[in-house]
Amino acid sequence: MAPQFTTRLGFHRVGLPEQELDLRPEPTTQAEIPTPIPKHFRCFPPRAMTYPQGKRALVFGASGITGWAVVNEILHDYPAKGVFDKVVALTNRPLSLEVSQWPADKRLEIVSGIDILKGTQEHLEATIKSKIPDIDTITHVYYYAFKPQPDVQAELKDAVDMLTRTTIALDRLAPKLEFINLQTGTKQYGYYLRQDHYFPVPLKENLPRLKKPFADDIFYYPQVDFLTEFSKGKKWTWNETRPDMIIGFVCNLSNHSLAEIMGVYLSLWVKVYGRDSEVPFPGNPGSWVAKHNEAGADMIARQNIFTSLHPSTCGHGEAFNTGSNPQWHNWEQKWPQIAAYFGLKGTPPVSETPKHRPRDFIDEHFDEWLALEKEHGLRPGVAKSEVRQPVFELGQLEWTDFDRQVDMTKLQQVGFTESAEVMEIWGTCFDRMRKAKQIP
Repeated sequence: MAPQFTTRLGFHRVGLPEQELDLRPEPTTQAEIPTPIPKHFRCFPPRAMTYPQGKRALVFGASGITGWAVVNEILHDYPAKGVFDKVVALTNRPLSLEVSQWPADKRLEIVSGIDILKGTQEHLEATIKSKIPDIDTITHVYYYAFKPQPDVQAELKDAVDMLTRTTIALDRLAPKLEFINLQTGTKQYGYYLRQDHYFPVPLKENLPRLKKPFADDIFYYPQVDFLTEFSKGKKWTWNETRPDMIIGFVCNLSNHSLAEIMGVYLSLWVKVYGRDSEVPFPGNPGSWVAKHNEAGADMIARQNIFTSLHPSTCGHGEAFNTGSNPQWHNWEQKWPQIAAYFGLKGTPPVSETPKHRPRDFIDEHFDEWLALEKEHGLRPGVAKSEVRQPVFELGQLEWTDFDRQVDMTKLQQVGFTESAEVMEIWGTCFDRMRKAKQIP
């Protein structure tokens, strides 16, 4: 039987900065609650922290990797019981509680059917008010809405328009709004340029923007510029968080989930070659040793929530690199552990071009996968998802053959001191996929 990992992670704490910062939020109804850290991971004594009470969250893109995790963390009372008394999970496609895998909780409201790009601004605001009648009570917004497009400039326009229309609507409809968290990513550091990548590592938040013409394809830049200008003089504030490739559970399938396709690939490998067989890393030697920071969705969610609750030090448009651990990892360290979850022996890549690319392997052995679906009662459509972006995984397994680790000092300095290891991230994700009948 494959090893199991708890679905509620026990995160480590890393060293506190020498200089303590005043992380107290603005005066409100508060309760002194110790930072919750499981005893078996308590490397440092928990520090009492003052948290606001009775906040209300609205999560855009709630069925995506980060959005799902933010909702899940709130429903599991992160950072402390009573901080949030409601969370509205906004999804593009309809989502049932059963499929969502979130716990049944009276604080949760799942809402779908709001097309941010449809109609006039007035139409959008009327739709939001109709779908979310108590929008005027929302205090915290976590924005992860994204519409993938094959055309880069069309995708950029949609991304900017969606954020612009949403923010204007919230500014008018949510008078109690305190904070907006915008998640961008490390793409803005230029890692996708491959051999033209020129920023020094570890990547820091104060690096300059990419030069033209590369900058013209990064929709994060105009999104940040809009929020910078529009937020001036407002009672609410905002920040930007920058994870690398996020590893996490997706309840409604995703176009950007590496864990999803790797879970299918390795489950199918067991079906074809059997347990205890060797499975070479499906990438190249460069990617095998390239350094990067794991970005587990649960930890990313905690960091986004944590910073949103400390507006004095984490608002005002501040940007933070986020990740599961300040210490970098690489596939040489990770692959044997990930393979072992499925009872396999993970080995190094065999050549510059892998013999078994995940998607090719799935296509070649799709009949065996259908047999697994029938045998284990799996959810159909996971192995060949219509929403998954073509060749997406190649970017993580073959094209990122250079170091791209980030500097997370800034996040530590504002008081976030948790971290997670490789299998706390991947193992938990695979456990959830099994529970959701996505893999056997």
